[in-house]
Amino acid sequence: MSGTPEPVRLVAANVVLWRRYGELGQELRPDTKAYRGGATVYVVGSCPGTGHHQLNTVGHGRHTGHWLTVDTGVRHPHTFRARPVYAPAVLKRCDGRGLGTREEATEPAAPLERIAREQRHAHHAAPHPQGCLCHECQPVTPG
Repeated sequence: MSGTPEPVRLVAANVVLWRRYGELGQELRPDTKAYRGGATVYVVGSCPGTGHHQLNTVGHGRHTGHWLTVDTGVRHPHTFRARPVYAPAVLKRCDGRGLGTREEATEPAAPLERIAREQRHAHHAAPHPQGCLCHECQPVTPG
């Protein structure tokens, strides 16, 4: 028997390309401190005491490209979905806490997407700046 862990299903998401920042969210910043914009991250846990506003995520680091485990605000990832994970570094960090079948893994993705959308709207309650590039202001592309 080999030492390779069995693949599991986790909720995956992509990091927003631009995020609002600063007083009343009038500044824009690319990426997040830990992840590049568009990077795929895997959700390995959340903080229920904070209303799932903080997620424990695993993804490639912005500066080093190495796998990181970081707590990040739920407003930074988007497009939550179930994905099978084969990367040993991610499997090691999730400790085998997969979500079972595809249907079982899809179940937590929809509420996380809803909470993320609500948090992006509520975090900076002021109107968006002119020419805003944040995730919410970008047109949805079919695909």
